[in-house]
Amino acid sequence: VQLQAFGGGLVQAGGSLRLSCAASGRASSDYVLGWFRQAPGKEREFVSTIRWDYGTTRYADSVKGRFTISKDNGKNRVYLQMNSLKPEDTAVYYCAALLIGAPIVRSRVNFWGQGTLVTVSS
Repeated sequence: VQLQAFGGGLVQAGGSLRLSCAASGRASSDYVLGWFRQAPGKEREFVSTIRWDYGTTRYADSVKGRFTISKDNGKNRVYLQMNSLKPEDTAVYYCAALLIGAPIVRSRVNFWGQGTLVTVSS
């Protein structure tokens, strides 16, 4: 599976951005796709995932109610709609793919996309 992330940028606090992840190769029902992020000086952390088959979603507590993950199987894309952005959301966001059933942690990610920088100004 090859992953490519798009859509980062600079936004003011309270604003919105939508990230896209284009998946190519074998983006099959074996995988969970989603997003991790890494802020300066911090470890890469889980943000949100969605099952490629049933669309079951998971979110980190820090983004619940503000971020929404979705997918378009026909286009092989996963989206992360980010609303009510805060300065602490500033990070490089990485698209990721993990096998279904694996713990959703950095060490169990099978495939990474390149990161896209999101900067939220106060």
